[in-house]
This record gives sequence, C-alpha cells and structure tokens, in this order.
Amino acid sequence: MPPAVRRYLLIEQGVGAAVFNFVLNAAIAWGMFRSAAVVPLWGQQSIMGDTIGTCFLLPLITCLIATQLARGHVRAGKVAPLGWSRASHPLLGWLPRSTARRGVALGLACVVVLAPLAFLALSLLGVVSLPFWRFVAFKGGFAALAAALVTPLVALWAIAEAPAPREPATPARRAGQSSHAPSGPT
Repeated sequence: MPPAVRRYLLIEQGVGAAVFNFVLNAAIAWGMFRSAAVVPLWGQQSIMGDTIGTCFLLPLITCLIATQLARGHVRAGKVAPLGWSRASHPLLGWLPRSTARRGVALGLACVVVLAPLAFLALSLLGVVSLPFWRFVAFKGGFAALAAALVTPLVALWAIAEAPAPREPATPARRAGQSSHAPSGPT
C-alpha cells in the first residue's frame, strides 16, 4: 500500500473520524441523558444499552457516509484507488457488495466484538454507574475509539475496488470533440 494511501487512511479517516465522533457522540449523550444525574450500567437508559446501540449504528452510518466520501476522494484524485478485486484479495469476496449491507455486517461484527470488550473493561474497573458528565466523556471516548478503528477500514474497502479518477474535462471534450483533433481549418 502506498504511503500516501496509508497516511490518508490513518490520519484523515482515523484521527479525523475519532475527533468528529467524540464531539458528535458527546453531544448525543448530553441530549439523550441530560435529565439523568447518574447513568446505570444496565437498564432501559444505560451505559451498556447505549454502548451496544453505538456499536451497531456508528459502523452502519460510517459505512454509508465514509464510503461515498472516500470514493469521491478517488474520483477527485485526492487518493489513489488500490485496484484490488475480489479475485486478488479474497477477503473482499466475503464482504457484501451493497454499502448498506456492508454497514449492517460491520455493525453486527462491532456489537459482537466491541460491546463485550467495553463491558469487560467497565466490569474490571468496577463501574456500576457513571455520573452524567463522566458518562458523556465515556460515550465520546468510546465512539472516538470505535470510529478510529472502523472508519479507516470502511475507507479501505471503498478505495479498494474504486474506479480510477476521472480525467478533467477540457473545453474540447465538453464540446464533444476529441482533445487530439486538430483545431481550426485543415
């Protein structure tokens, strides 16, 4: 993988997504839980209920948005397509072709992997509830970590099979002429 692509995936897609999701999810936590002084680990409005929902929704929504953005970056020439195929990289063959289905599959995988890890970490720390502002920080931090893991993967899938960038339109091409045709009378 070229260094420019690696940098694009790690910095723009990883760090950028982490910062964005920290702010967004902290705001969501504030909006949803602002009437609670303390958020319990389990229950209808709880740390784990919210964490499980985040584990599913964050990858799904990220897949729907980041796939389109990354493919747009390829078309604009901002990042090079990798030109991978399902034949050259068998892991791609396991992924659903539809962006929405890929998002659902990734969301389910994150529920299975990340939610138990979050529960284990909270249990090892002896958390049975969190004061409101600590919960807001937890949700923002958890979403930032999840986004830093998920978004580069989504962008990688998007640019793996993405078509090459379009050539810029020249005035001759816009007029329906070949750019190699002589101009003027012959």
